[in-house]
Amino acid sequence: MDKQLILQELQFRAMRSSGPGGQHANKVSSKVELNFNLKDSKSLNESEKERLSQFFKNRLSQTGILVLNCDETRSQHQNRSLLISRFLKLLDTGLKKPKPRKQTRPKRSAVLKRLESKKKQAQKKQQRQKPKPE
Repeated sequence: MDKQLILQELQFRAMRSSGPGGQHANKVSSKVELNFNLKDSKSLNESEKERLSQFFKNRLSQTGILVLNCDETRSQHQNRSLLISRFLKLLDTGLKKPKPRKQTRPKRSAVLKRLESKKKQAQKKQQRQKPKPE
């Protein structure tokens, strides 16, 4: 994965931010939207695209475009840099291969301890019952 190529494929769009503002709010487009076309990306190979499509499955549009928004600051440039860093962090976590799980068995002492506690609990319940008539 070449980060420089990926950054060239990103498309940005500035728009007016929501929420309360002031005199300046209705004139400035400080909210930034990032669009990344995952399906048509030339910087990722097929296995990376597949892994990322699974990772981003709830965030991708029908056409396979990832859309991220940022309106945390009042500066368009800061929002853009925040978006880029967030996007790259998401890519890194999405491309990280999960560690294979090693199957383990519970230790014998843990099994015995669990069974012993079950016996104690059963005895406690037995003692709470009314005695049976003879």
